[in-house]
Amino acid sequence: MAEKLTGTVIESTGSHYKILTPDGATLETRLRGKLRLDGRRTTNPVAVGDEVSFETTPEGETVITAVSPRRNYLIRRASNLSKEAHVIASNLDQAFVVASLVAPATNPEFIDRFLVTCEAYNIPAGIILNKCDLLEDFPDAIVEFASTYASAGYETYPVSAARPNGAEALRALFAGKTTLLTGNSGVGKSTIIKYMIPDADVRIGRISDYHHKGMHTTTFARMYRLPEGGSIIDTPGIKGFGLIDIDASEVFRYFPEFMRYAPGCQYYNCTHTHEPGCAVTAAVERGDISSQRYVSYLKLLDEDGKYRL
Repeated sequence: MAEKLTGTVIESTGSHYKILTPDGATLETRLRGKLRLDGRRTTNPVAVGDEVSFETTPEGETVITAVSPRRNYLIRRASNLSKEAHVIASNLDQAFVVASLVAPATNPEFIDRFLVTCEAYNIPAGIILNKCDLLEDFPDAIVEFASTYASAGYETYPVSAARPNGAEALRALFAGKTTLLTGNSGVGKSTIIKYMIPDADVRIGRISDYHHKGMHTTTFARMYRLPEGGSIIDTPGIKGFGLIDIDASEVFRYFPEFMRYAPGCQYYNCTHTHEPGCAVTAAVERGDISSQRYVSYLKLLDEDGKYRL
């Protein structure tokens, strides 16, 4: 009878996985066929961060046989239209979107979609604003960005990861925790990881001279262990962050600043778009809620109540 063992998935290519066992060994594995075809509505039944059971077959092959219940996970709409969703990673202590205001500029709607998803799945989230060295002549841009998200309840961490010690402030933030980093290609996720873990096998890309956007370097999710304890999960550069499994009528609940004002709305089922006596739109007009965040909310909704993806 094959011996059953457990481990943590630290790398996923979509068909093969690496797992880390409790004794520190790293093993190459694949999925047992039944597990791969068990009807899950995701492109990946196993994700980085999953705790799994596996067997070593008589032929010496390592096969994942079961996935333990996840305490949380981060999910987005899959680019493969034959499936509904893609699990980015699981069992997270926190998640950060890495953004930049230049070279390339991150679309605020991308940030807001990420934050909404983290709220929906109860994952503490924040923003790492990288490449701040390129904004030394525009300090107000950093202040304005951080203020927008502080008013929504999110911390922004300005760093310049390409400079010596430019990301040192993140070390205490990551220590002892499982942290996911996501963002568009070119914002500096790999540079941050290389700073935190100098011997990590990550490639640092360059910015396209033609498009002024990042060139894809990470091709699959991977977990890196931190020397001081904890781990970082790096994800492929994501162009869009499509929401899934969130009803349109509930989206406002995942904008924390909206929830501070929504109880004051005249109608209990207010959509915060056109109703008279809406406390949320009144707060936007006063400047108590960021107009940028409100526009992101509106763009998540369309006339038939579905997401605009």
